[in-house]
Amino acid sequence: VCPCCSCYSLLFCIAPSRTTPTMAESYCADNVIAYNTFDEYPEGVYCPVYSGFFGVMGATSAMIFSALGAGYGTAKSGIGIANMAVMHPELIMKSIIPVVMAGIIAIYGLVVSVLIANGMDGSKYSLFKGFIDLGAGLSVGISGLAAGYAIGVVGDAGVRGTGQQPKLFVGMILILIFAEVLGLYGLIVALILNTQGGAADCHATCYNPCCPSGACVTVGSPNCA
Repeated sequence: VCPCCSCYSLLFCIAPSRTTPTMAESYCADNVIAYNTFDEYPEGVYCPVYSGFFGVMGATSAMIFSALGAGYGTAKSGIGIANMAVMHPELIMKSIIPVVMAGIIAIYGLVVSVLIANGMDGSKYSLFKGFIDLGAGLSVGISGLAAGYAIGVVGDAGVRGTGQQPKLFVGMILILIFAEVLGLYGLIVALILNTQGGAADCHATCYNPCCPSGACVTVGSPNCA
């Protein structure tokens, strides 16, 4: 049904001319300057006091999850090295590569955590920047956790197999490299996110809903521009 004339054709719907002002026009006609809307928060509407929580959680997540992955990879690979070294002690240094690669995962999380912490400014830390830092921390942290788990499983089985078949060593290294780059992918994404800036100013500009442009009016010029 046509809302204009209650007929069943929308092709010839012509809205009637409106002579009575709307509610918004009635309010704005009295005193436009009274509807100037200002940012009433001392810290700024774009930089609430709780925005730092997300940044801190991002830095914490980057360090905790990457350290968990590195710890699991080191422990799991170390068990395999210890068992293999009983029969082949000459292969200990050659089989230490999984442990080194697992330790690098924690460095990824440390780098991102330090970048997030250095970028936090209590006086002008926006909520958008807090979300960005949280995403960066989770990106490198959970990616490092997955990479560390993969390195631990592959390193444990790889060094045991290398002790029995030395030709397996090259294949083990290739698998470890592909497991390592999982954490590198998370580091790249985290660095890209960390370069994104937040709001240039924590305080929102004055806004007047009665003016079509949204700009506030002053006492000298009480009408909309």
